[in-house]
Amino acid sequence: MRPRVHAIAFPSEIGDFAAEARQVFLELGRTFGSESLAGECAPALDVYETDDTLEITVDLPGVDRAAVRVIGKGDAVLIAGEKSARRARRESSFHLVERGYGRFARVVRLGRACDTSKARAALADGELRISIPKIAERRGRAISITVNG
Repeated sequence: MRPRVHAIAFPSEIGDFAAEARQVFLELGRTFGSESLAGECAPALDVYETDDTLEITVDLPGVDRAAVRVIGKGDAVLIAGEKSARRARRESSFHLVERGYGRFARVVRLGRACDTSKARAALADGELRISIPKIAERRGRAISITVNG
């Protein structure tokens, strides 16, 4: 049985990624003043692991691939972008709006050593899937050291 990974997702705290989040929102054509860099919506996500990888899956229905950025830095991954608001057709109007839209920034802190430089991400069928290879645990493993002299 593999040890449990404790990954933590921060919906509104971007900490070390402030400069990167600002850059992403500028690339997407959004300017901002004093409002939070976390954005206007927080897409749901799952974090789980396999024997070899840490997997992050984010619900992004209706989001264009060009409107999403994934950035790894240290022991964390930033997922930022923008989901466009759905516009009512000329002959209709909304009575209820529950689905979130706007810009978003989510940070997932990885609970174990992972190689973010080899991470892969794909957006298909409304899901962003990020796969990050785990680095083999070196602590706790017996290593024989030769004594010379």
